[in-house]
Amino acid sequence: MKPLDSISKKLLSQIQLEFPLVPMPYLALGQKLGIDSEEVIERLRGLKDRGMVRQVGPVVDSRRLGYKSTLVAMKVAGSRLDQAVQFVAHHPGISHSYERDHEFNFWITLAIPPAVDLASELERLAERTGAEAVTALPATKLFKIRALFAADEDDTAATVLTSRDGALPAPAELSDLDRLVINELQQDLPLVPLPFDEMAQETGLELEIFLAQCRSLLDRNIIRRFSAQVNHRSVGFTANAMTCWIAPPERIDAAGNELAAMAEVSHCYERETNHLWPYNLFAMIHGHTEEACYKIANAVTLKTELGDPVLLFSTKEFKKTRIKYLV
Repeated sequence: MKPLDSISKKLLSQIQLEFPLVPMPYLALGQKLGIDSEEVIERLRGLKDRGMVRQVGPVVDSRRLGYKSTLVAMKVAGSRLDQAVQFVAHHPGISHSYERDHEFNFWITLAIPPAVDLASELERLAERTGAEAVTALPATKLFKIRALFAADEDDTAATVLTSRDGALPAPAELSDLDRLVINELQQDLPLVPLPFDEMAQETGLELEIFLAQCRSLLDRNIIRRFSAQVNHRSVGFTANAMTCWIAPPERIDAAGNELAAMAEVSHCYERETNHLWPYNLFAMIHGHTEEACYKIANAVTLKTELGDPVLLFSTKEFKKTRIKYLV
């Protein structure tokens, strides 16, 4: 496959960082890159065709909408893995699903509406997937939930989203207008000069009012960002390790902030523990090689004086999408 040229690399970085919420966003992007809007659209279509960009749209904070969200670890026998994959593929509340090289080999991220009972949903997961064991690992503290995947191996950058005290977001008060726009906005942005126009028409709003409401949702952190979802494997980050430590309470903040400052780390949380899973500090480390991931994990371990971590490398990706939250 032909390497990306410098303009497409810059476009790929830009649309991960910030996608303009304006009537003609491709024109605005083109002005930054020195090309016209038609070329931006064609280059973005090319990035999608190459599998580098999955979609462009909002990243909604499920907790701000009142949803319950958790990481779930499962033990699924090889003979039942296809059954589990098929169930997960059609579950509307599961955004991510991976096979990882561990006894707990099947991992998902699950979000459920406020009225749904988590324990009951976990029982349903176990029954429908044939899992031998299922455990929920909800977050208790947030250190980071974003990174930028640059197309150049030597051009790694990160955008960090943290909370000063690590507190998880609280549910937001939503107006009828908020709900109307949230429900309409959650789709892949069309590759046309006025991509928000049809959405605004569907809501019955003037385009500028629709976009002003989108920006308001961003300002209130109901939408975390409006950006491209990138396939990090396609841009060279083929080693992806969910790295877990047992961190003493007095060291977890320092370790979490240390990890959050690293460009190679996309997500970092403190999570609940239980008798099946004693590790409380989680970080997703991305590298071009497994050795690079181990190097980062070992450096953090030494600097923060934690015990040895366990690195669970993703061996298969079964599902990665943005959930549509109906409010």
